[in-house]
Amino acid sequence: MVGQRRRSVAVVPLLLLLVVLGDLSDSAGAANSVSAFVQNAILSNKIVIFSKSYCPYCLRSKRIFSELKEQPFVVELDQREDGDQIQYELLEFVGRRTVPQVFVNGKHIGGSDDLADAVENGQLQKLLAAS
Repeated sequence: MVGQRRRSVAVVPLLLLLVVLGDLSDSAGAANSVSAFVQNAILSNKIVIFSKSYCPYCLRSKRIFSELKEQPFVVELDQREDGDQIQYELLEFVGRRTVPQVFVNGKHIGGSDDLADAVENGQLQKLLAAS
């Protein structure tokens, strides 16, 4: 009986270690899937806007594309469970976590003011025509 007790005591820390490692791999997998989602969205769509539905700067960016008769792929971060993780991924990817973050043909344009500047100087139209 004493031998059995020792074995069960040794098994408990091992099980605890497996549970902790399992949780770490799940969060690493979630981070990888968020990263993959962000990269796939940027590479698979002509125009991507990472947005929040209530943000006036995001609305301005969407309106700019609407006026240009372009339909962006919009990711509304406030309407997704992983929105905070996506925002963190954007911080890692482009150095900003603010919204909107606009991409055209895989190129990071920036936020609303950057987009408006790109329209004014013709850079956006050139990028759109290149696709």
